[in-house]
Amino acid sequence: MTKWLQSLQGGLVEAVDRIRAGVCPAALACLIGLGLAGCDNSPYPKGSAESNTLYTAFNERSPRYLDPTSSYSSNETPYTYQIYEPLYGYHYLKRPYVLTPKAAASVVQPKYVDKNGKSLPEDAPADQIAESVYDIPIKHGVLYAPHPAFAKDASGAYLYHHLKPSQLGDKRSPWDFPQVGTRELTAEDFVYAIKRHATTRTAAPVFGIFSEYVAGLADYGRLIKSEDKKLRASLPPTAKDKPFLDFRRWPLAGAQALDSHTLRIRIIGKYPQWKYWMAMTFLAPVPWEADAFYAQPGMAANGLSLNTWPVGTGPYMMAEYVQDRRHVLKRNPNYRGEPYPCEGTAQDKAEGRLNDCGKKTPFVDTLVFNIEKEAVPQDAKFRQGYLDVPEFDQMSYGNAYKIQMEDSEAFNQEFTQKGIVLSRTVDLSSRYMGFNWLDPVVGQGDTPEQRLRNRKLRQALSIAIDWDEYNRIFPKAAGEVAHGPLPGGVFGSRHGTNDGFNPVTHKVVNGQIVRRSLDEAKRLLAEAGYPDGRDARTGKPLVLNYDVGAAATPDSKANLDWTAKQFAKLGIQLEIRATDYNQFQDKVRRGKHQIFTWGWLADYPDAENFLFLLYGPNAKSVHDGENASNYQNDEYDRLYSQLRFMDDGPAKQAVIDRMVKILQEDAPWSWGYFPYSSGAYHRWVHNGKPSIMVRDQAQYYKLDVTDRARSLREWNRPQYWPLVAVALLVFGMVWGAAKILRSRERATALPAKSSNAFRGH
Repeated sequence: MTKWLQSLQGGLVEAVDRIRAGVCPAALACLIGLGLAGCDNSPYPKGSAESNTLYTAFNERSPRYLDPTSSYSSNETPYTYQIYEPLYGYHYLKRPYVLTPKAAASVVQPKYVDKNGKSLPEDAPADQIAESVYDIPIKHGVLYAPHPAFAKDASGAYLYHHLKPSQLGDKRSPWDFPQVGTRELTAEDFVYAIKRHATTRTAAPVFGIFSEYVAGLADYGRLIKSEDKKLRASLPPTAKDKPFLDFRRWPLAGAQALDSHTLRIRIIGKYPQWKYWMAMTFLAPVPWEADAFYAQPGMAANGLSLNTWPVGTGPYMMAEYVQDRRHVLKRNPNYRGEPYPCEGTAQDKAEGRLNDCGKKTPFVDTLVFNIEKEAVPQDAKFRQGYLDVPEFDQMSYGNAYKIQMEDSEAFNQEFTQKGIVLSRTVDLSSRYMGFNWLDPVVGQGDTPEQRLRNRKLRQALSIAIDWDEYNRIFPKAAGEVAHGPLPGGVFGSRHGTNDGFNPVTHKVVNGQIVRRSLDEAKRLLAEAGYPDGRDARTGKPLVLNYDVGAAATPDSKANLDWTAKQFAKLGIQLEIRATDYNQFQDKVRRGKHQIFTWGWLADYPDAENFLFLLYGPNAKSVHDGENASNYQNDEYDRLYSQLRFMDDGPAKQAVIDRMVKILQEDAPWSWGYFPYSSGAYHRWVHNGKPSIMVRDQAQYYKLDVTDRARSLREWNRPQYWPLVAVALLVFGMVWGAAKILRSRERATALPAKSSNAFRGH
């Protein structure tokens, strides 16, 4: 350090020597003042706090797919659901979730026909229904966001549909093209979008499901594969540029435009859940012009595609795309503006989420997503106010911050003073511990006697595994204790009511629902043949295996220790078998697991989307379905086959109640908990409501930028003393350098005088 200072001082001496002048203290003070005045720790350009711009973050990498045919990941939804408009959406505030029209003019009920095309009544038995026909009116006057794919010349010809690579040049954004255009949304755009699911050009994750239900789509997929092969016959397999695959050339029986603004979709049989698929971006319109535009030579090499530059009719459009760094959405100037909802829950009214009733959305002009690779700086930026919302697609921040407020008085004081809003609710997801039905000990059993013993073992374990305690010990992963497979918010769920508790694991005492005692669990264990955790026939201790889909780490040790203790309450030894997630999935597919923990995030708000997780024909180890427990019960399976075709109503409720009762008795799962969905919002972000189903939330957010700018100035006052200290240090070193220079000058001058005097004598 000493050598470094000496070197620096030497450099200053040389600099002072060159300018041959002393330092003006007044000038130095002026420079210091200017430096202090310009001090600002904001990561954004000056004036950003006052702009109508919402700042948030994303982690890891940019979204892989923004093409609505391909997009199915949570981290893609902050963009796709702001840019595209599916036929339907979900009411922003109402719970349980209610479908509302988006691009469609109304939510329609299907018409049923038999195999001869004859109309059937609404209550016709499902086995008589050959097709469900949806005739969906499309809103008039809906315009696409500006894009060069729509640009035309004076004669009406497309300007940019016949580009050569040399004409494309280095353009890497639609905004590099001088001309843009638009056009009105039509029913044909939805027909085109449905056809695109048969593509071989990009990922189409729901083609398998859609081809089961959309009339003719399975055959259409084979046709498109053949036609695409012809188009690419002369191209090498690795070629990025592929000729335009124009789906307009081949009709699809299950999707057609009756006129410019009426879409008909024909669904095979009765499938009530189809209405929920129409609220996902898989059913967002795709203009053929965009497909043709991006299919041109050189586009792929320049990163121009629907996966990076979507084309939609929604409230926002992609304005800036910097891979793995920054994405900016700006207000679509062609968006018509939809009114903010006027209905909601009592909590919405109390928390001010109905104050903007009827006002045109969106309220925010610009959405900025910057990458944050580390959790600590991201948290710091949020607490400083430089992130208005931590992340769009992560519904865990509110709960995590609530816990920190409870654990730290300083943290609690900070968040309270800053007025940060932490909203929390239970949403459509579940976390459970499952028992493999194929396992001889915890599974179904081969004989009636063994089935009874195994059931009592599972029931005893379900009592002993105390999920209330889990929520207290692990609040970051917490939720509301589940008594069955259905969270609140879906038709048929009785979660949170006196009729909804699990009588196997809980009972009512003095009007309160409480977990059954450990003595009751031990009694069931003894009846199962394992008194005090030992096999009554052999005297050997009962050892069960817990398969974990992650390697054991210090972070997971506390969780695993807690799990082992739950079994130890009954004298049962739990062997932890931890592997990586890929190995765990392989083990489950092969049926080699015994006890495991897993979870589910709903695709749509219907009881069927949870109850199918225990449907026998969906057994993962047998049929590669989503029934990871491989549970099978003949009565339950019959009821499920009936349920999937039922509309909401008393009859459906009765079927659901019976199915849940069967599951509670059989105990294929220890029901676990329904995780919290929680959000964190600064006080100047209005109308924030966390949800895993509603993904088009940006258009409802509203900013008080005056409050934000004032708060940022108060919370991030510059600390001047480090600059003053540095300035004083530099001043001292310059002064010292000047002093050294003057000493050198005097030392050089004195010998010269002495020499002249000597010669004079």
